[in-house]
Amino acid sequence: MQSFWFGDISEGHCTPFTGDAAACARRAREIRISMDAFIPPDWQQAVACGFCHDRAEYLSLLQKVCIAGSEQAVRDQYAAKDVELLQMVRTLDEMDTVINVLSERVADWYQIRHPSFSRKYRRTPAHVLVKSISERNRERGGGGALGKVAAEITSLADARTALAKEVSARACEVMPNTSALIGGLVAARLLSHAGGLKELSRLPASAIQVLGARTALFMHIRTHAPSPKHGIIFQHRRVHNAPRDARGKVARVLAGKLAIAARLDFYRGCAVPSFLDDAQARIDRAGAPGEDGQP
Repeated sequence: MQSFWFGDISEGHCTPFTGDAAACARRAREIRISMDAFIPPDWQQAVACGFCHDRAEYLSLLQKVCIAGSEQAVRDQYAAKDVELLQMVRTLDEMDTVINVLSERVADWYQIRHPSFSRKYRRTPAHVLVKSISERNRERGGGGALGKVAAEITSLADARTALAKEVSARACEVMPNTSALIGGLVAARLLSHAGGLKELSRLPASAIQVLGARTALFMHIRTHAPSPKHGIIFQHRRVHNAPRDARGKVARVLAGKLAIAARLDFYRGCAVPSFLDDAQARIDRAGAPGEDGQP
């Protein structure tokens, strides 16, 4: 029997499919046919089947089915549990960039107004100066463009802090195993760089190890500079607290466990305590001096 989106053909007899465009689109996605025996359908078969009257009607119905299938595919894509988290963490990163750029600009602006502050400014972080300007602006009841801009940056920084907490909490729901190993914020950033949970679950450990180290990786490829040993996962305490000569090994072990955790998150969607306990113990051993041949 040959099955098509418009009906089933068996022994020269055709049974038309009854349903609207959305039902036909679902049927088209569900049909599984061996390509060795597949015969492409044409409008004449649909007419002979009684599904339509002529070529024009066939093309019109096919267009509606394709549109309905595309709409359903878009809905399915946006219904994935990691889609909103992906947008949240990318918004968080954009907010970090905006806050840093504006803070530096306000610090330069303040330095022009107060030249005597120049030497002190070199030792004062921009975000600390912006917060100080904002507080003075609030105490004086407003006034002055510089103070208002500083206040807006401070407000944006508060919104960024609230968003970071929400990103971490959402990551723990979407990626329970990955978040348990490396923290919600870092797990969300891994997700962002990979492009989604499905994409992250397909990456080998070696790729996860250097996610976020794109510049250093391309520099290694182009100029044969030393290859990067870690990317985003450097933020894990076991990696950045490890001795410099042991960081590569700790990063490899952590990346290997994260590759497994991402697959568990994608296919199971729940925390696996037995895996997490074993993974944490293995990561701790890798970062401990004197273990596994490390000095």
